[in-house]
Amino acid sequence: MRSNSWTPEKPEFNQIKQKLLEYYVTMNYAKSQLSINAFERVARSLYVPNSQQSHSYNDSPLPIGHGQTISAPHMAFMECDALDIKPGEKVLEIGSGSGYHASIAAEMCAPSTTCPKGWEPLTDYYDDSIYDQYSSSPGAVITIERLKPLVGFAQQNIEKAGYADRIRVIHGDGTIGFEEEAPYDKILVTAAGPEIPDTLKKQLKINGKLIIPVGSKNFYQELILLSRQDKNKWHQRNIGGVVFVPLIGKHGFDG
Repeated sequence: MRSNSWTPEKPEFNQIKQKLLEYYVTMNYAKSQLSINAFERVARSLYVPNSQQSHSYNDSPLPIGHGQTISAPHMAFMECDALDIKPGEKVLEIGSGSGYHASIAAEMCAPSTTCPKGWEPLTDYYDDSIYDQYSSSPGAVITIERLKPLVGFAQQNIEKAGYADRIRVIHGDGTIGFEEEAPYDKILVTAAGPEIPDTLKKQLKINGKLIIPVGSKNFYQELILLSRQDKNKWHQRNIGGVVFVPLIGKHGFDG
């Protein structure tokens, strides 16, 4: 793990953030200690437009411009926990958006090792002693965004929040992945495609996992978890119904 720290949440959001985390634990949305710690550490208010600041901890998607949204906070728990992201892993994200989801993944695969001065956990659920059991090899996140304005928005937010050393933001077509850094331990897709792109499946390590919403372009989709068991052997599990913005690109909609 790296010797780094992050930017803490603005104090005015602490109470509602605390209540939201307690709700997630009660409802079993928050399943791992790594994701709980990441939620405490990553300041969601740094990833939303100024016009949406007061809604930072609403448990709902928020508009970030260009027809895109930042997903509801519980989706970060649902997807990252389903992937079982661990320290030391390399994660590919398709659809950077605001950069929030990538930062949650980065805090799980490359945890911060120092705390900002005076920072204290919001809840008793936080526990940083878990990091002792993991390898010191740092993980990383590569995130791809097709919309140029959002590339800049995500990069700016990631830098403000203190995750620029762990996240690489790339402008491009996420449906073709990023062969240069393949294979990946985990692949996280934050937009819904008509099917699982073969290009992404091929960039996944053996025993790696990929999560993607699959279904119609503008309505209901199923969140699919795909595990690669061998070169040509896969296991697929349906996690449940979701609604995401469409995955656009060569192997998505309008391809």
